[in-house]
Amino acid sequence: MYKRVGKGDKCVRQQLRMRKKRVGLGQEWPQIANMKHTDTLNYQRIEAAIHYLVLHAKDQPSLEEVAEKVHLSAFHFQRLFTDWAGISPKAFLQYLTAQALKDRLQEDANLQVAAEAVGLSSSSRVHDLMLKMEGVTPDAYRKMGQSLHMQFGWAESPFGLTLVAQAEKGLCWLAFVPSGQEAEALQEMQAYWAGAHWEEAPEMAAQKITEIFSTPDQATAPLKLWLKGTQFQLKVWEALLRVPFGELCTYQDLAQAIHQPKASRAVGSAVGKNHLAYLIPCHRVIRKQGILGHYRWGAQKKPMMLGWEANQVQLKAAT
Repeated sequence: MYKRVGKGDKCVRQQLRMRKKRVGLGQEWPQIANMKHTDTLNYQRIEAAIHYLVLHAKDQPSLEEVAEKVHLSAFHFQRLFTDWAGISPKAFLQYLTAQALKDRLQEDANLQVAAEAVGLSSSSRVHDLMLKMEGVTPDAYRKMGQSLHMQFGWAESPFGLTLVAQAEKGLCWLAFVPSGQEAEALQEMQAYWAGAHWEEAPEMAAQKITEIFSTPDQATAPLKLWLKGTQFQLKVWEALLRVPFGELCTYQDLAQAIHQPKASRAVGSAVGKNHLAYLIPCHRVIRKQGILGHYRWGAQKKPMMLGWEANQVQLKAAT
């Protein structure tokens, strides 16, 4: 591990050179290299399949057609997809049509996010994981000086590789990272939390991802989140925490929730600057026409999360 790392582009290049000397060229991230190759490959196939389903939703592609695109037999693909999502590819696709999304918005018309004052904690998952949020403005962060110590690490999640960071006050970074973009992701995180001292902690990252995506029988203590943003951004992120697991809202809903109904465009900008993927659930925000819209960590991730969450709710209702 390396500790007390500085900041900036030079710092990232130095880290990569240090890591190459220790583990050999091409092995900059040994904890990533040690992940189960089969699990990673299967996730990549699922991601590619969902991306294809979303792009061709109007054509309603057959099971055989999608399986061929990910180089699997129809039988193997059906089993693999169902193991991940809990439902068939066809049923998953039904969650993601524009009409289905609009219907869900109508069903959620009584969402507290659109009617109540914003709170500082919320039930975020189907099994009632509680998130406690503390915010800091950029000016307040700068006044803390150079003494902040942060841990970071890499871990696999149901939605691919993640970069996780934690400060004394709580989780402060969670990002989904495409393969081959690890160095850029690390640089972005360290630039955002400029001045901090960094310690690599793969065990911490693995534990946090297990807690975040655990099943009901593995429920853990409340997670503390520490976010840096403007007062407006913090209000928007607090409002996002009130969007229930498996449900949707629009940018207009969020603007209403923070009592600024004409600020939809500014709300959209704040949503896009969220630096805690999944936990601050910006993936649950769609346009009122039923259009998914953009997602900071990749357009294909958003439908995966929405379909996965909707199915989790359905499975819980059936038990």
